[in-house]
Amino acid sequence: MLFKDVMVQNQVGLHARPATFFIQKANEFKSSIWIEKEERRVNAKSLLGVLSLGIVGGTQIRIIADGADEEDAVAGLTELVDSGFAEECR
Repeated sequence: MLFKDVMVQNQVGLHARPATFFIQKANEFKSSIWIEKEERRVNAKSLLGVLSLGIVGGTQIRIIADGADEEDAVAGLTELVDSGFAEECR
């Protein structure tokens, strides 16, 4: 099991569009992946789960992966969050 704490960079957080990008990226990996905010942990491959956390910009989250490609999963998802979901470019 591997995890990394990251700060959500985009101002609106993980609303529907960035959450969809996050889930699509998470589904590229075979590992089980979760997002944790404070004491709540949800499946990172579930749109409803991710949206239920109510993650806004500036929120600290933990990305957790467990499986054969856990290192790649954490690195890829961290990079996506750090990029601000490329929303500033749209």
